[in-house]
Amino acid sequence: MSHGVEEHIQHHKDGSLWARGPMSNGVPEGYWEWFRKDGTKLRSGHFSAGKQSGEWTTYDKAGQVYKVTRMKA
Repeated sequence: MSHGVEEHIQHHKDGSLWARGPMSNGVPEGYWEWFRKDGTKLRSGHFSAGKQSGEWTTYDKAGQVYKVTRMKA
């Protein structure tokens, strides 16, 4: 049974946003973001059929790009 694509949101124990991104039939698909408890972005990247793909970016506590990792196809 197909549920299509739906927004998935996860929270830290304190209720702050931890991660968000689309899920397709129970697997991550498309652009996802992860956040620190203070709300700053920690990491972002794309999933293809549940696997990390393309460039993934890690951010420092000031929100600046710390490093970019290219995932192997």
